[in-house]
Amino acid sequence: MASLVSSVIDWLSAHSHIAYLAVFLLALSESIPMIGVIVPGTAVILALSALVPSGVLVLWPLLAAATSGAIVGDGVSFWLGHRYHREILGRWPLNRYPELIERSEAFFKRHGDKSVFIARFAPGVRAFVPLLAGMLGMSVRRFYAVNIASALVWAPSHILPGVLVGATFGALGAASKPLAILLIILLTASWLTWCLVRWTMRRAVPLLNVGIAEMRTWAATRDTWLSRGIASLLDPERSEARVLALMLVLLGGAAWVFFGVLEDVINGDPLVLADSAIYNALQEVRTPAGDAIMIGITELGDTRVVVAVTAIVLLWLLWRRAWRTAVFWLVAVAGASALNTVIKVTLHRARPDELLYSGWSAFSFPSGHSTTNMVLYGFLAFLIARELRPALQLSVVLGAAVLIFLIAFSRLYLGAHWFSDVVGGAAFGSAWLILLGLFYLRRPVERIGSPALLVAASVALLVAGGGNIYRSHATDVERYAAKSAPQITAVADWWASGWQTLPERRIDLTGEVEEPLTFQWAGSLQDLENILQQDGWGPSIRWTPVTALKWLTASTDAAGVPVVPLFASGRLPDITFVRTPGTSVPSGSRLVLRLWATDMELADGQPTPLWMGSVMEERVYRPLSLITLVSTQPDFNAPRQALAQSLTGGSLVSRADEQTNEEWDGRVLLAHQK
Repeated sequence: MASLVSSVIDWLSAHSHIAYLAVFLLALSESIPMIGVIVPGTAVILALSALVPSGVLVLWPLLAAATSGAIVGDGVSFWLGHRYHREILGRWPLNRYPELIERSEAFFKRHGDKSVFIARFAPGVRAFVPLLAGMLGMSVRRFYAVNIASALVWAPSHILPGVLVGATFGALGAASKPLAILLIILLTASWLTWCLVRWTMRRAVPLLNVGIAEMRTWAATRDTWLSRGIASLLDPERSEARVLALMLVLLGGAAWVFFGVLEDVINGDPLVLADSAIYNALQEVRTPAGDAIMIGITELGDTRVVVAVTAIVLLWLLWRRAWRTAVFWLVAVAGASALNTVIKVTLHRARPDELLYSGWSAFSFPSGHSTTNMVLYGFLAFLIARELRPALQLSVVLGAAVLIFLIAFSRLYLGAHWFSDVVGGAAFGSAWLILLGLFYLRRPVERIGSPALLVAASVALLVAGGGNIYRSHATDVERYAAKSAPQITAVADWWASGWQTLPERRIDLTGEVEEPLTFQWAGSLQDLENILQQDGWGPSIRWTPVTALKWLTASTDAAGVPVVPLFASGRLPDITFVRTPGTSVPSGSRLVLRLWATDMELADGQPTPLWMGSVMEERVYRPLSLITLVSTQPDFNAPRQALAQSLTGGSLVSRADEQTNEEWDGRVLLAHQK
C-alpha cells in the first residue's frame, strides 16, 4: 500500500497537469445528471488537495480547475434542460429515477433561483437542479450569475479542508502513514455500514409489508398463545405495528449473528482465524497519537462512566415518575452487563493480551464494552428520539451510533479484544436491546421529557467521561501500550525444532487458510536479495498507475505485471521476489516468493530477524486476448525445490503433524545468512 501511494505521488509530481485536468473533470462530472450520482468526485478532490502542502500540487491552479469545472458542469446540465426540455426526462437513464427527479423539482420550486446555489452543496439533487432550471425557463444571465457565485464558494470549501488535512499529516511526520491508513479503515467501515443499512432498508420495507400480511393471516387461522400474541402485536389498529415487525426481524438477525459467532468461537472456525489477522493488521498502524485518542474513547465506555450515565438517567426517570421506563432502563443496562459476565466466565476465552485485566474481566468473549454501551446508548437514543421531531431523531440516532462504533473499534485498535469478541458483543447487545424494546412497546409509552433528558445524559457523559480520562489516562497509556518485544530464540533451537512454532499456512484477512509457508530465512533481506539475483530472481516491479494498467492489456509478459500483495495474519509482504521463465520455470509462468516478518529473532552474536514466506508458481493467461490474468498452480513442491537450488546451505525439514498430499509434501526450506 505504501509503495503504491508513493508511486502515485511520484507520478503526480512529474505529471501535475494530469491532476489539474482530473480535478476539472471531476468537478464537471458532479453536475451532470447520473454521472454526478455515481462518480466520487468530492472524495478524490479532497485526496488530491491533501497533496498541496507537500508541494506535489499547487493551490491556485487546483482552485482554478475546480471552479471552472463546476461552472462548466452546471452550464452543460443547464443547456441540456434548456435545449431538450422535458423530453430528456423520458430517456435512459434519467427515466429510471423518477423519485429523484421529482424531489429535485420540488426543491427548485421551493427555493426558486436560489436553488442553483444551494443545490451545489446538497447531495442527490445537485446534479438535477441545473437541468431543471434550464427546463423551467430560468434566464441564462441569472443562471450564470448564481452558477459562478456558487462555484467560487464551492471550490475553496472542498479544497481548503483537504489542504488542512495534508498539512496536519505532514506535521505528524513518520506517524502520518499509519494514521492515514487508520482513518481510511474507519471511513471505509462507516461508508460500508451506511450503504448496507440503506440497501437493507430499501429492500426490507416491501418484504416487511408482505411478511406482516402473511403473519397476520397465519395468526388469524390459529388459536394458540403464540398466534394471539402475534395478532395483538401486529394489530393494524396499532400505529407501531410496522415498527414492531421490523424489530422482530432485527431481533432474529442479531440473534443469528451472535449464535453464528459463538459457534465459530467454540469450534475455532474461520472467523476465529481472521481474529489474528485483523489484530496484527491494526497493531501495524498504531501510533502514539492514535493510541492517545483511542484510549480516551475506550475510557468513555468504562464501567465508571456507564454507571454514572445509568444513574443520572435513572434518577431523571424516577423524578418524572416514569416508573415502568425506569424499571426497563435498569433491567436493560444491568441485565446486559450481568449476562455478558456469565457468558465470559462460561467460555473462558483468553484476550489477545492476557495481562490487560484480571479476575472475570480477564476473559474475552463477548466484549463488555461493546455489549454494555450498545444497550446503554441504544436504549437511551430510543427513549429520547421518540419525543423529538424526525430531523432531530436522526441526529440523536446517528450520534449514539457513532459513539457506540468508536468505543467498539477502540477495543480492536488497542488489542483488548478479538474481532469476534466485538462483533459478538454488539450482536448480543442488539438482541437484548430489541427484545426489551418489544416488551416495552406492548403498553403505552410514558412521557419522559426527551430534550431535557438529552441534555442531562450528555452532561453526565462529558463530566463522568472527562473525569475518568483525567483519572485513568496515564495508567491506561501504560496498560494498552503496543507490545512489540520479539521472541528471542537461539539459532540451534530454531534449526532443530523452533521453526515449527511459526504458522504452517498463510491465513488471509477473512480467516481462510491458504497456501503453505514453505520457506524460512534468518538474516537481512538485502543479503537474501543479493543471493537470489545471482540465480535469476529479482524484486517484483513496483505498483504504479502505469504498471497497474498492464493488467488490462494482453501483450504483457509474466515479468511485466506487478505481483498482487497477499495478507498473512494481517500483514502485507515485506518484500516480493519474482523469477521469470527460464531454468525451472515453464514458459508463460513465473515463480513468486513473498516474505513476511515474524515476531521471532535469533540470537547469533547479535539479533537476527527471521522471515517466513511462500513460494508458488503463477501461470499467466489472457482471456479472449483482452486482459492479463494469473492463476496459482496447486503444486508447491517444485517452486520450493527451485528456490532451494538458488540457496546454498539450506535444509529441507518436515512437519511431523502435516498431512502430505500431491500439492505439498509437508517440507519447509530453512536457510540463514552466512
